[in-house]
Amino acid sequence: MTHRHNQDKKPNAAGSLTPGEPAFLAVGKLRRPHGVLGEMQMDVLTDFPERLVSGIILYVGNDHLPVRLQKSRPHQQALLMTFEDYTTPEAVGELRNQIVYVRTEDRPPLEPGEYYHHQLIGLRVIDENGTYIGTIAEILETGANDIYVVRPEMGPEILLPAIDSVEMDVNLQDGVMRVHILPGLIPD
Repeated sequence: MTHRHNQDKKPNAAGSLTPGEPAFLAVGKLRRPHGVLGEMQMDVLTDFPERLVSGIILYVGNDHLPVRLQKSRPHQQALLMTFEDYTTPEAVGELRNQIVYVRTEDRPPLEPGEYYHHQLIGLRVIDENGTYIGTIAEILETGANDIYVVRPEMGPEILLPAIDSVEMDVNLQDGVMRVHILPGLIPD
């Protein structure tokens, strides 16, 4: 998943793999065969389903079995996927209930100021004066905006809305997010 931030100060925020990043990113979960031609239903876990195009190599399951995508098409809330060399429901059924990945270096480039969620988890959060607030432990996706769950060294978790009036700067290289704390966001 991704998050948009409008004031990116780091020129290569969405660029190459940085230490600690996963080598593979989940893009979907295969469910069950569909029809008799080897199609497989996949729940979409990526913000970029349009990047799942014919010819792309995907990696299935914990062993990251490489498969070449022959075609995909929308079906209800999912995609129907057809893989090369999987032409029957029985053959593709072997991939049932497994996660589908892409290699991290093959991920689409993001616009300046956009970040993948995995890039933000673990960032140290400081206020505009440099005071340490906590570490981003989780990102909650809500209808309006994401919420950063910040875990301080002591006390309850702090919920910070991922909005421009709070989030000031992200520096992935230093592992820091600088924020403006609005009144009432941190309990006294």
